[in-house]
Amino acid sequence: MYRYDAGERLVKYGFIKKQYADLYKIDKDKGNYIKKDGTDIKKEHADQEFAENTLWFEEPTGFPDPEARYRIIIQEPNISVEDVYFWMMDHLSFNWQMAYFDKITDVFSAAESSAFWGVAQQRIGLQQDKVSNFMAVIGKMVKELFQLVREIRILKEKLEHYEDSMKGDEASEITLKGYWIDMVEGGSKNPASVYGMAREVGFATLPDLFFSVNPDKKEDVDEKVDKLEFNRKVKEVLKRKLKAYMVWRDSTYKELKTREKFTLKYLRQHWDVIKMYMNWVKPYLRNIQRMQMKEKHIKSADIIGAFETSVTEIEVLARRPYKKGKYESVVLLNLFYRTSPTMSYNQEYQRGPLHMGTVEGTLRAYAWTTKQVEMYEKMKDEEDMELLKNIDNSVKAAMEALGEELENYLKEADAKKEELPEKKEEKKLSAALKESADPFLSVFKGFGSLFGALIPKKQSSKASLKNNKGDAKGLAKAAAWQTYKNFKKSRGLLHWS
Repeated sequence: MYRYDAGERLVKYGFIKKQYADLYKIDKDKGNYIKKDGTDIKKEHADQEFAENTLWFEEPTGFPDPEARYRIIIQEPNISVEDVYFWMMDHLSFNWQMAYFDKITDVFSAAESSAFWGVAQQRIGLQQDKVSNFMAVIGKMVKELFQLVREIRILKEKLEHYEDSMKGDEASEITLKGYWIDMVEGGSKNPASVYGMAREVGFATLPDLFFSVNPDKKEDVDEKVDKLEFNRKVKEVLKRKLKAYMVWRDSTYKELKTREKFTLKYLRQHWDVIKMYMNWVKPYLRNIQRMQMKEKHIKSADIIGAFETSVTEIEVLARRPYKKGKYESVVLLNLFYRTSPTMSYNQEYQRGPLHMGTVEGTLRAYAWTTKQVEMYEKMKDEEDMELLKNIDNSVKAAMEALGEELENYLKEADAKKEELPEKKEEKKLSAALKESADPFLSVFKGFGSLFGALIPKKQSSKASLKNNKGDAKGLAKAAAWQTYKNFKKSRGLLHWS
């Protein structure tokens, strides 16, 4: 599976430099950006942040280029990382009215020999047991799905012969009569069947007459046979066989229609149960994904197997929308912790880790639209939630193997649901209330028109709704700077007023 580079992923989700924006368009099916000419996207076109790694060069960070960026590193042996996180969250919320907080990233890794790693692995094991049970049930039900679709397809093939026969199709009628002789009468092995009587008893013309005489209804059998110029005994046997066949055809048609309706409903129920199990298993998969140690952290020099160390990375998107204007003030808070967790025993049966160590915090300011916020969150989901795609892809592969039949049968099952009569009554009632209240509403509408003519309406310009990017940018930069400055001030560090 191809994994996008950080720059390519930024371009894919719309964070493109202005000079290259005309080269891309939105893919309506997938919802992300692609090249207009169909070629691969270029990471050089990304509007990406480059931060100083040393004094000699800068490296890409994988974040969109911010309006402002502030970074702080605190190295204290007894610092509480929880205190840093909640202080910055509260400052953005209460002092800058950041109304919405979206948690983007919440991952951690620990050294294999640490006590924290042992406790985390025990909890992962419990989650994995649940997932294995759910996945076994989902796999069994997907397998049964193939059988249900095959059964419905066979039913529809049989019903097609019945319905064509009732419309006067001679080939379908001959096919059904052949089914009846083979399945009901036992074919030529039974001396009392149509073929058996022709061979054993001497009714040589009986098969030809049976397949050529096609009455529309079972009540028409006598009239249809009596018109034939054959001896009385042949007519009696032919009437008996045709009557038995017509009764069998009508009764089995009703039975197959009932069975088809029931099987379609059962298919819909079966599919809903599969989706229910998928929804149940996804939280466990998400928990496992979050609790698993990240490879990029395990391979870094921050974690040594023999040390009691852990690494935690948190990313929170704080935003403040405006009543008028499409841009929002956004502050992206990224915290990277390298800690030495200790297991504290609050009670005899409870214990939990205390994280003490180094904190590296970065505040980035943006002026984004709601669409840009959504695209950024989708981009981060693609990075962090690869495990959740496995179950969706497995069920999607099963649906593709079944073809369009499953989708058509599900639509047919939904189409046969009867509309509740209460809904119709509600529609009639609301229409009646609206009609009865219309004279009173017309009076108030007249007053509104009169005063509206006297008092000019305030025109809302489209420009004012769009050109609030400067205000959103200024507030985001101020919020990021003040949070950075006041945090340093609260810790007694060097700061500027």
